[in-house]
Amino acid sequence: MTAMPRTDHRTGSRTTLRTAVLPRRGAPVRAARGTATVAIPAPVAVPGPRGPDTAPAADDRAGAWLPSAPCTPRSCVEATGSARAIPRALLRLVSVLVLLVGGIALLPAVRRLATARRERLIRTWCRTVVSAAGVRVRITGEAPRDGGLLMVANHVSWLDVPLLAAVRPGRMLAKTEIRRWPVAGALTAASGALFIDRDRLRALPATVARIADGLRGGSAVVVFPEGSTWCGRAQGHFRRAAFQAALDAGVPVLPVRLLYRQDGPDGTRASTVPAFVGSDSLLTSVWRVVSSHRLVAEVRLTPLLGPDPATDRRALAHDAQRALRLPPGEHTGGRTP
Repeated sequence: MTAMPRTDHRTGSRTTLRTAVLPRRGAPVRAARGTATVAIPAPVAVPGPRGPDTAPAADDRAGAWLPSAPCTPRSCVEATGSARAIPRALLRLVSVLVLLVGGIALLPAVRRLATARRERLIRTWCRTVVSAAGVRVRITGEAPRDGGLLMVANHVSWLDVPLLAAVRPGRMLAKTEIRRWPVAGALTAASGALFIDRDRLRALPATVARIADGLRGGSAVVVFPEGSTWCGRAQGHFRRAAFQAALDAGVPVLPVRLLYRQDGPDGTRASTVPAFVGSDSLLTSVWRVVSSHRLVAEVRLTPLLGPDPATDRRALAHDAQRALRLPPGEHTGGRTP
């Protein structure tokens, strides 16, 4: 409390104005006897998913750390198909659904097969699913057939998953939302996928530990380190967490580049038709693929990286991203001509 003299110019009398030095926000201001006590309210918690009375923890805020891409269906994805393509598209869609449902039904029997025979059957089935959607598959390079392996790839489409399984079947690191997808969600869960809750940063160390355990057990684990799909004309920054799992388990990293092209009378050109980005729905993206013409999926396996005890996850992620040789960073958008 401080006192300041003040003169009333109308009467000539002097009074003393007492003021208080305000303490920190939320604490009461104690005034002299006979005066009121004023409390400055603390900041009000913003209502969130945990309820109206508590704000979410800093490391659990949705969107606070999630990676994102500038790609949207309107700005990046080509329009495809015509009325004449509808019968062919319907036939392809039914074929894909039959293969997916059949795969789910036969999965318990397939699991009982010997490892080599089981993985050969899964590779063939995945290539068949992609081909049934009207996409030709070209795979270059070789992947180790056994032992722990971290496969990392750029992320463009829902087609990426069966394409990588056609290289070597493994456990997919998938976002929890995929569990709710029709058909594909059940198949992903049944395949032994490792699910990550991307809205909870504090759960990340446990996820990394589970990836490392799978790698130590001799499994291949498939990760999309960008954390989001891009249209294919550029790529996002590789997140480092999964690479720590490879270092902890002492297994190599296989960077895989996924490209989608379209054959035409003037040759082959890059295509964004298979891109599954932004507000796109899964059904819309699937329909765009099955109604397209002469799509080609290229899967390029680059040389193995590590394991090198002298490196760290930052350097390993940088080397894997550089191995893919895709344009980095954001792009200006605009439909592919």
